[in-house]
Amino acid sequence: MLRVQQLKLPVSHTREKLEKKIQKTLKVSKEELLSWSIRKQSLDARKKPELFFVYTVDVSVKKEKQVLKRVHNKNVMLTIEKKFSYLHLEREMEAPRPVIVGSGPAGLFCAYYLVKAGMKPLVLERGEDVEDRLKTVEHFWSTGELNPESNVQFGEGGAGTFSDGKLNTLVKDPMGRNQEVLKIFVEAGAPKEILYQQKPHLGTDALIGLVKNIRRFIEKAGGEVRFSSKVTDLEIRDNTLTAVMVNDSEKIETNTMVLAVGHSARDTFSMLKDKGLCMEAKSFAVGLRAEHPQTLINQYQYGQEDPEDLGAAAYKVTHRGKNGRGVYSFCMCPGGYVVNASSEPGRLAVNGMSYQKRDSQNANSALIVSVTPEDFPEDGVLAGVEFQRRLEEAAFALGKGKIPVQRYEDFCLNRETKEFGAVKPCMKGGYTMANIRTLLPEALNETLVEGIESFNRMIPGFSQPDMLLSGIESRTSSPVRIVRNEQFQSSVAGIYPCGEGAGYAGGITSAAMDGLKVGEAITKNFINSL
Repeated sequence: MLRVQQLKLPVSHTREKLEKKIQKTLKVSKEELLSWSIRKQSLDARKKPELFFVYTVDVSVKKEKQVLKRVHNKNVMLTIEKKFSYLHLEREMEAPRPVIVGSGPAGLFCAYYLVKAGMKPLVLERGEDVEDRLKTVEHFWSTGELNPESNVQFGEGGAGTFSDGKLNTLVKDPMGRNQEVLKIFVEAGAPKEILYQQKPHLGTDALIGLVKNIRRFIEKAGGEVRFSSKVTDLEIRDNTLTAVMVNDSEKIETNTMVLAVGHSARDTFSMLKDKGLCMEAKSFAVGLRAEHPQTLINQYQYGQEDPEDLGAAAYKVTHRGKNGRGVYSFCMCPGGYVVNASSEPGRLAVNGMSYQKRDSQNANSALIVSVTPEDFPEDGVLAGVEFQRRLEEAAFALGKGKIPVQRYEDFCLNRETKEFGAVKPCMKGGYTMANIRTLLPEALNETLVEGIESFNRMIPGFSQPDMLLSGIESRTSSPVRIVRNEQFQSSVAGIYPCGEGAGYAGGITSAAMDGLKVGEAITKNFINSL
């Protein structure tokens, strides 16, 4: 197999033109070209508004070594594709089946690995199945009536179901797990283009169907998924897991449990602390969510406001504040919506979400500032949770249960917004005008303003007076880490912390990859015990 890099064509090119470019680069005829597939596609906007796609392709040709010798091109090389493989139990296991707590990406992909390995895991999800969950979330957005067990944070698919559905990750991947995650999504019905796009995304509307299809695969292969099933207690003997309690009423015996609970299962964190699991408070980030006209971001990225072939543009900005704190964009949602992502009564948190078409008039992104355990008002492994809760209580009180929103000019002047300007909110859930400068410690507010002014030098118009800020963005990552060893087990034997909530991932793809990794560790453990 030959890998060809740096194939550059205008974004409006056809598949035939790309094939001819491959032939020309390799100096081969159509008959000598046996097959080819796109490995990577990225955008080159250095000469905007003239835009190009740059490709890496894998090619099969006749007389491969002769072609390679003939072309003398540093962008053409031999390659061997690294394919992900699954371990498999040679015989049916006699031990109690593994229990997976949580059906977000980490839990679902761990269950997927285990059924592929020949096991029949039980997945316990405190929230509803994805279709009922959607109805519950939309009811909350329209009425403000929160279901603490099934909401934007809890339910089938996890918090990522109500997001932009980004599938890019910075995790190093020598084992091919990233590509395997993408392949599983494609098998579940996602577009094949996500296999090679530089920044693939799915969108909330697409994720709903994909999550359901992955669950059906798990069930068809012998796994079981139960909803409205909250793990409320653990039975531990001699520092080893022996059973889990569900809904304070049902005891399920098991010596293998995957903790894929997500970053917002605060009651579960408290229970785990009481059970003696080794946990640590960790750094994360908090801030506000910003809304800009999508046309502003398109103009910056593409040199044109309406690039029909490319869709809504994204951005990523970072700044190091004078006080040493990092301030940066997070969970950027092109053509998206700010959503009420609360999961506890009397507390309000926001997040961003996009549909697959990314066709709302606004781009939104969290603008967040790093915080460390030294910033928390108290000590202990759950100090970060309490820090989040206080911010969310203040946001709920300020908006009287609705999302508080403020123009950037008013934020800088520390005054309540009385009317919106050129930018109007694109939100899911009720909202109200307010002075949200009162929500964060002033040191964080000052860092945010410093960062936003810095971002304006990168993206002209970023700090426009009518840009909107809303809060509070407090669920950027887990405030705790559940410590695990080289065998991926916690300080209690048989418990496998996994994914974002356990502090080992961030985002859909990295959480899913961690699920595969933990699934492999469990399989190895069972194989070694046979």
